[in-house]
Formats: sequence, structure tokens, C-alpha cells
Amino acid sequence: MSNPGGASISTEQLKARYIGTGHADISKHEWATNQHRDTYASHIGHFDSLMYFSVAQNDSIGRLKSQFLEKMLEPCGPPPPEKKPNLE
Repeated sequence: MSNPGGASISTEQLKARYIGTGHADISKHEWATNQHRDTYASHIGHFDSLMYFSVAQNDSIGRLKSQFLEKMLEPCGPPPPEKKPNLE
């Protein structure tokens, strides 16, 4: 893999640059949350798709943008409780 300058990028550098790429220890909930947030950010950033959703749902563009921003807080619900290791 390379960047626009032509120099190659290692996977560690790529994962440090882009949070959504994940890592070996990422949980299923974290991965799904990153995917949902990326999707909502894409919908908000692309005006044409935002306009399509507003027409399909018969809502204003501003209201849909606000709803998408609220959904970005916890798109997959609260995180599951962490498992405590047995120290016996």
C-alpha cells in the first residue's frame, strides 16, 4: 500500500491514521459502532444523499441532519458490560 507521495505505508501507520480500520483486539461492539458512525458521517457530508433521505422520509434536511448527529452518540446502544477475569 502506498500514499500519494509514492512511499509505502505500513498497516500500523494506516491504523494509527484511520481509527475505523480497527485492530486485533477490537470488540464486535466497537467495530459496529465505528461502522455506523462512518455511515452517518457520510450521509451528513454528502448533501445529495441527505436530500434523498429527506424526500423519502418527508422530513426537512436540518431535522434529518440533527437526527443523524444524535444517532452518532451511541449508534449501537450502550456498550456491553466488560467481563472480569477470575483471579482464583
